[in-house]
Amino acid sequence: MSCPDLHNYIITDHACWEMQRREITEADIATVLTTPEQREEVRPGRCVYQSRLNFGEPPKVYLVRVFVDVDREPPEVVTVYRTSKVRKYWR
Repeated sequence: MSCPDLHNYIITDHACWEMQRREITEADIATVLTTPEQREEVRPGRCVYQSRLNFGEPPKVYLVRVFVDVDREPPEVVTVYRTSKVRKYWR
């Protein structure tokens, strides 16, 4: 299974908690999932979608990685984080 285009999905309680803790908004998630710069299947049924987004003042580029279980309907966002180590994860 490849990583599908996503427009309908749900965000799990765990992912909501991580979003709040890491100051990532639902709009950030929507941006990454609807127009990902990269997507990769990390194991059967789970994909990571990622894009570079600006955060802070002055703006700094971070890589936002969204992990989604795509083997269910609707797909479920299971966790999300941002990292300044773009080169480490960029394929």
